[in-house]
Amino acid sequence: MAACSEGEVVSDAPVVVDVESLVGYKISPDDTVTLAVLSGPTTSGSDTTVCLEIWEPLGAQPPNSHAESTETFVIVAGEGVAYSDEHERPVSAGTVIVLPKGSVHRIVNSSATDKMYAITVMERDGGFEDLILRGTPVTLAAEDREVVTRMPVS
Repeated sequence: MAACSEGEVVSDAPVVVDVESLVGYKISPDDTVTLAVLSGPTTSGSDTTVCLEIWEPLGAQPPNSHAESTETFVIVAGEGVAYSDEHERPVSAGTVIVLPKGSVHRIVNSSATDKMYAITVMERDGGFEDLILRGTPVTLAAEDREVVTRMPVS
């Protein structure tokens, strides 16, 4: 389902997301990672959630797991370390990391000065979008919005 500019819902229309309208959310108020939903069950009727994920310098998610969902991160700027169960891998712009269902994982931004950005795809949403949207809304900086439009790979 897609909403038209007049508020009319059209089931077969594409959903168009304006980067300027994105809202960031912190799942918990003190988190150092912000997520902005690009697509998901509520926003576009998809069973997959796609987000822009932003790590503050030295930011990290808490260890987390998704019993029924595979999570894919496309790192578009910055560098860090991805942990999944007993595995550890460096990540940087251009890296794609796929975390299997049920893995206990987290990604840590290794820079003390720069943010790290990823496009995150949660296959089989499993309540992920709802969890994000129940979080604390935060204003995205211009530099955060710009990442979506320039998608650097270095």
